[in-house]
Amino acid sequence: MDFAPKRFFIPGTGIQISETVTTTWGIMLVLVIFSCLATRKLKDIPIHEVPDRRRGALELLVESLVNLVESTMGKERRGFTPYMGTLVLYLLIANLIGLIGIRPPTADLNTTLCLSTLTVTAVQYYGLKEKGLIRYLKGYLEPFVLFLPMNIMGEISPLISMGFRLFGNIIGGLIIMTMIYNVVPLLLPILPHMYFDIFSGVIQTFIFVMLTMTFISIAMD
Repeated sequence: MDFAPKRFFIPGTGIQISETVTTTWGIMLVLVIFSCLATRKLKDIPIHEVPDRRRGALELLVESLVNLVESTMGKERRGFTPYMGTLVLYLLIANLIGLIGIRPPTADLNTTLCLSTLTVTAVQYYGLKEKGLIRYLKGYLEPFVLFLPMNIMGEISPLISMGFRLFGNIIGGLIIMTMIYNVVPLLLPILPHMYFDIFSGVIQTFIFVMLTMTFISIAMD
């Protein structure tokens, strides 16, 4: 039983492309189209006008994301809302897309390690930007110089732990659901789907985004 992502050849080129890449492109396309359609003509709507369902749903979504960022990182860092919001939407779709029979891109270690690399890069960048070069480098020597190797490993470890945690939970659910479908009728795995796809997918999205916000906040304090 092969759980690795499928690979396809681009006609006439001999170049292979992974199923993970094509699914990710599809998710990106869906998010772009959704954003364009959802925000169309919003600037032309008077502020005092009672919002319709579309505008009300958008305001609720944006307000929820802003509140999440402010409660975790502080009001002065609400500027991270667009990135965190994009991360939430992408991970939700990526984790739940298995419900329609498509292999989740987060069941590929390349995807999860890439996402955790973005987090670690943001942590280092904003830590350096907030503290300055001298104070930033001095932090690696605290409480004294012998802790330098441990501090370096402490900065790298989120890349491994976050990437493997997300990958492990999603690929684990994929493997279990595949095994269930091989031994029971089609309609019986509904309850396992509720946990391994919906509940676990939402929880892993929340955990990844919360850890990202927490690590960046700590680096900037």
